[in-house]
Amino acid sequence: MEIKKAEFIASAVMPSQYPKGNMPELVLLGRSNVGKSSFVNTITNNRKLAFIGSKPGKTRTINFYLINGCFYIVDLPGYGYAKVSVQEKNRWSESIETYLSSRIDNIVGAFMLLDIRHKPSEYDQLMWRWLRYYGISTGFVAMKVDKLNKSQVQEHLNMIKKEMEIPQGTDIIPFSALTKQGRNDALMAIEEALGGYDDFKV
Repeated sequence: MEIKKAEFIASAVMPSQYPKGNMPELVLLGRSNVGKSSFVNTITNNRKLAFIGSKPGKTRTINFYLINGCFYIVDLPGYGYAKVSVQEKNRWSESIETYLSSRIDNIVGAFMLLDIRHKPSEYDQLMWRWLRYYGISTGFVAMKVDKLNKSQVQEHLNMIKKEMEIPQGTDIIPFSALTKQGRNDALMAIEEALGGYDDFKV
């Protein structure tokens, strides 16, 4: 697919602030500083669309981006940042679960973004369990692939598959916002996720 138009629509902290209507939504999840904003900017080819903070843990809202006027990419708050209070972590957790439970009819798929350099965290494991609980079809993106040499990439992808217990046959997209590696694969995965939605037309 080709992204011709991408607009920031809303930042929300509660369901009353979510956009109205029944457009399909694709969800992005990942821990703080994994590069969700960079992912959004890379696939939309717009470096200014999603704000990239200088410090992790600053994105506390659910951000909605309208793509081609016909579906949303929904960037959920980054999780797992150590330097915030337990109360703040609980608020983020509640915000994410409220969104997932209240928008289940809109959500057509999710993408979990993982840092290819590191083992998935307990928070990554929790999010993956939530997605399975809600029956949300999930793709996986291994961010910051440019930080590894080619001989390390497959080793780390295998590690992620093992740690996350990703089903056999499920691909992980190696992705780099710096080199744009994986951009076309991510767009193909987005189109595939939207393909099952009756009202979607590319």
